[in-house]
Amino acid sequence: MAASIIAIDAMGGDYGPRCIVPASIACLAESPSLHLVLVGQAPLLEELVARVPAVDRQRLQIVHASEVIAMDERPAQALRGKPDASMRVALELVRNGRAQACVSAGNTGALMALSRYVLKTLPGIDRPAMVSAIPTARGHCHLLDLGANVDCSAEHLYQFAVMGAVAAEVLGVPQPRVALLNVGTEDIKGNQQVKLAASLLQQAEGLNYIGYIEGDGLYRGEADVVVCDGFVGNILLKSSEGLASMISSRMEALFSQSLGSRLVGALALPLLRRLRTDLTPARHNGASFLGLQGIVIKSHGAAGSDGFQSAIRRALVEVRENLPQRLHGRLEHLLL
Repeated sequence: MAASIIAIDAMGGDYGPRCIVPASIACLAESPSLHLVLVGQAPLLEELVARVPAVDRQRLQIVHASEVIAMDERPAQALRGKPDASMRVALELVRNGRAQACVSAGNTGALMALSRYVLKTLPGIDRPAMVSAIPTARGHCHLLDLGANVDCSAEHLYQFAVMGAVAAEVLGVPQPRVALLNVGTEDIKGNQQVKLAASLLQQAEGLNYIGYIEGDGLYRGEADVVVCDGFVGNILLKSSEGLASMISSRMEALFSQSLGSRLVGALALPLLRRLRTDLTPARHNGASFLGLQGIVIKSHGAAGSDGFQSAIRRALVEVRENLPQRLHGRLEHLLL
């Protein structure tokens, strides 16, 4: 299998390189064809790598970057004021062909702004969209946008739908069912942008548009691709993560209340562990920025080692599937 080279912004996220470096090395161990470039403050990264025995340094490179973009930094300031930030240097490695993808747990707004500036969007795409897999009763669906674009026009929602459908098909979903997230399934429901987007999607040839979907329909698995603006999508994503965590905590508390409940809990423990594994946010961590001329994966800022590994795995899949090029090849006849 051909080598896949991924640039890692090693300074981003709530936990920074002390989480990202071990996660990166763990991914190297499980994927023999994977090569990683850690970007950040080289002395610190070298120190952290040296703590892990038997690292294959032929597949792990460190590139120095002297600046770090803070999690609360304004995107415009990051774009103009920090030319040697680890996030920017990692993206430039992709642009210059030294890496095939970039993974960062850093500031989302800054990553979006820098990605658009450094890599540019595909022809016909106005804005990239963040997409990730959300667990459903039938498996998962692809939800976009997850927060990159808070205010969206009908044309933006249409482009998100097209990109989401093509990406889902490339990643193994035949004729993906595409739906617009709405407050009801009737034609009269929704704001003006959603109604106009629905009209555009109804006219699209080659797109399996099934209409509106409500939040409960998303979790029942009634669609493979669900489209909304970033304001709604981010709230839905964070609510889903919080709900899964709350249910897990409540079940643990209920099973520990009495001797009888502890006995029942012991019998149910294997199933509960499997359910927790299926629903844990770490397993589904890693949102792709669709619509760029390169692969960029955003890891949750609060993700631990397991979550960051999931983000790297997502990047590896997109590299192997050659997603941007395949997306570009399919977009031309679907876009207005």
